[in-house]
Amino acid sequence: MIVIPNVGSSSPARIRKRWVKKIQWGVLFGLMVLIYGSHAPLITLTKVDGSVPFNPSSCVVLIELTKLLISLVTLVLTGGASALQAPQRLVRVAPYAVPAILYALNNNLVVLMQAYMDPSSYQVLSNLKIASTALLYSFCLGKRLRPSQWLALGLLMAAGVCHTYSSLDLGDPVRADAEDGPRLHITAWGLFLVLVYCFVSGLAAVYTERVLKTQKLPLSLQNLYLYMFGVAINGLSSFSLLTSDKNFLEGYSGVVWVIIAGQAANGLLMSVVLKHGSGITRLFVISCSMLVNALLSWAILGLQLTPFFLLPVSIIGLAAYLYYR
Repeated sequence: MIVIPNVGSSSPARIRKRWVKKIQWGVLFGLMVLIYGSHAPLITLTKVDGSVPFNPSSCVVLIELTKLLISLVTLVLTGGASALQAPQRLVRVAPYAVPAILYALNNNLVVLMQAYMDPSSYQVLSNLKIASTALLYSFCLGKRLRPSQWLALGLLMAAGVCHTYSSLDLGDPVRADAEDGPRLHITAWGLFLVLVYCFVSGLAAVYTERVLKTQKLPLSLQNLYLYMFGVAINGLSSFSLLTSDKNFLEGYSGVVWVIIAGQAANGLLMSVVLKHGSGITRLFVISCSMLVNALLSWAILGLQLTPFFLLPVSIIGLAAYLYYR
């Protein structure tokens, strides 16, 4: 008599494997949310007299360089160094330049948009990138989302708007007029730039996911290509914009180096998500990081939270339930 072991979906080994995978993804998600959420409070801690003392462009270059070096070390330690010795076809390497170009474009758009709208309006309208990413994800990758998942993504966008609105300091409009203070405003050109920014942001995420998944290469080698172009493009941009009165590493402190390490780790973790998961997870990371950002700002910077803060928290929880149920 031949006994066939239980290899069904309910076997202990399969159940244990599923739980290990869920725990790994949970830890990964938690780390990314923490890093994303701590970014703005850490930058605030570096400010001197209301402005950052370091050059933001040089910081971006060092983040890309750190990711490049870590990818190279990982490739060597995993025995993939031989792939660097073999000649690579241009058609295989060239696609990795596109994300670097798109992200560099968006970095410049963020600066350009400030002349056509106030920062609060930008924060509210930038939540439209959730919609653009979801539409491009469905159209370009052929992923069909259920109606409940579309509703969940709509709720994510609404949560971002609610969170931004709850943090606005509208003040007394009469006093603002008397003091000629900053007002909420946006021009038609600013609205156009926001739409372009959201489209480019979604396109960069979807395109990167497509390249990482379609090319059967080790992730460390793919990261090496990605960040090689990232260092080159951002390096050219940094040195072309570098003013004579501020050196490349001027104003760097321990907190700045923590920011660089955190953002480099976050970029590498995002590659894992795009390679083995879904770009939609990135949207949930960004949304949840808003809540971590507010809590850290309350704990470190003394930000006053209002009961309205609980509304976006509840909306994000409902969105996650609807999307992943």
